[in-house]
Amino acid sequence: MANRDDFLNCCFVDRHGGPGAVFPLICLAQERYNHYLVKKRTTIWEDIKGKDACQVLILGGGVNGTGLIRDLDLQGVSCVLVDKADFSAGASSKSSRMIHGGLRYLENAEFRLVGEAVAERNRLLRNAPHFVKPLKTTIPIDSWFAGLIKSPLMFLGLPVKVGGRGVLIVKVGLTLYDIISGKHRQTPRHFFSSKKKALKETPGMRTDIVCTANYWDAWISQAERLWVEMIQEACSSNPDCAAINYVTAAKNGKDQVLLTDQATGEETLIKPDIVVNATGAWVDSANSAMGFKSKFMGGTKGSHLVIDNEELYNALGDRMVYYEHTDGRVCITFRFMDKVIMGSTDIRVERPDYAQCDDEEIDYMLTSLRGVFPSMDVSRKDIVFTFCGVRPLAASGLDYTSRVSRAHRITVSEPDEERSFRIYSMIGGKLTTFGALAHQTADMMLQELGKKRNGTVDERPYTGAVGYPADDAAKALWTGRTAQENGLNQELMARLLERYGTLAERIVVEKKAAMTPLQSLPDYTVGELQYIAEQECVRHLSDIVRRRSIVTLLGLAREEVLKEMAEIAGNVLDWDEARKEEEIALALKEAGDRK
Repeated sequence: MANRDDFLNCCFVDRHGGPGAVFPLICLAQERYNHYLVKKRTTIWEDIKGKDACQVLILGGGVNGTGLIRDLDLQGVSCVLVDKADFSAGASSKSSRMIHGGLRYLENAEFRLVGEAVAERNRLLRNAPHFVKPLKTTIPIDSWFAGLIKSPLMFLGLPVKVGGRGVLIVKVGLTLYDIISGKHRQTPRHFFSSKKKALKETPGMRTDIVCTANYWDAWISQAERLWVEMIQEACSSNPDCAAINYVTAAKNGKDQVLLTDQATGEETLIKPDIVVNATGAWVDSANSAMGFKSKFMGGTKGSHLVIDNEELYNALGDRMVYYEHTDGRVCITFRFMDKVIMGSTDIRVERPDYAQCDDEEIDYMLTSLRGVFPSMDVSRKDIVFTFCGVRPLAASGLDYTSRVSRAHRITVSEPDEERSFRIYSMIGGKLTTFGALAHQTADMMLQELGKKRNGTVDERPYTGAVGYPADDAAKALWTGRTAQENGLNQELMARLLERYGTLAERIVVEKKAAMTPLQSLPDYTVGELQYIAEQECVRHLSDIVRRRSIVTLLGLAREEVLKEMAEIAGNVLDWDEARKEEEIALALKEAGDRK
């Protein structure tokens, strides 16, 4: 076959999981995509040391940086991506897990942003069905006419405090939302439920509502794994692309950037034509390291709680509840695996490295939840984990942080006497729109590099979505076949499919002899941990449990679990006993965000 597009096109012979010629093609495409990260991290570093120059140096391995390298891979651009910490260690692994169009941004008249976000949400539903799923969303409403004056004033950009939205205003917003979704919609249209029906469907909800509004957005189950897939894809199909974590970057002289490996202290120089600053809330500090002073960012932190409460879990069912607190802030609560995620706050922060979910925010979120489910006993004892991400918002003088635009922009800093390369700073944006931001940034750089765009990734499935079964019946066929062929039980294959998409088959083929359950956490297997440690640029145990899986997020990073995982990963990564103890302590500290 001539190229990668031929591979992917052929892989859509059958999306229903049945037997036939599609299976060898899927394996061939995935083999093409996954050889890169088989390299040990030390080998990747040696490869980068061998590069004197590159066309684009990307700072930041979060969703914006990884989305960009995936786009530039297709254009044949030579790229090096570095992150001072682990891939997706910032906001990209600490988001609400929502893939949404931004309904509330309509109130700020941000039609372009909402249209872009809805289009990107729909693309992710099509291209990443292994991780991105539709999510029914319910809004409890306690008034028919609230907001008829305030919302139009907000729409006109006047400095009005948010909050107070009645049925008529919500109806207008959801109608516009449906219109913006257009003919390419991937979700049903909105509808309203009577008070009687709503209270029956969601037991425990406050009884003073007049009705509920219902619409659909989406959520992402394994966000970190999607970012890993983007790195795998880019670096596998373009030998001129490389990505590495735990490497800092600082300008050295006029033309070069000094890269320092935090694992060894080794240094190397590289000469980029362009530097892209995709460090999110850290854009200004990363620009400073490049010799350029900027004040672009005005980040706000969003804190979330992970709750283990059976009554709340059962009441929510298959829906997210989207509600206002008394101060007008919007909060969310929805099922995530066998837990519940709730949040979030929106508080300005000056130092993103020190952002954390504090006691006041926990009280705020629990209080806001009681405003919707007043009779439920949900308290601190139910919290298994807290997390806090800093939104990479543009600096703003607005009094109400919730009104700061989530739109993105690319700011280009021109060369000067001290620096020969341009710096493209990716500012703002939201999780859902990373693809649009990557496309727009790539277009600007291609023009500077004198290259024409060589297609887009807009309708390209992610690696684990290649051959992903389309419905429950197809999933049963897929898991039944792969389980039988590899001597495993179907229940295990179903778990692996939801965790890795169709890449699960590659894992079990490579690690068939090691696909035995962990003693401390039977939902996971020895083989998949070996695979991650070998092939996904892991340096720390916390990389595995927090940024290659959702073990920590679900409150499962207990000491006995970490000890068993450290033993498995340590055998792959040549850790001695002292190093294993260090890694366990580090992972326990990161898992300690539970109250």
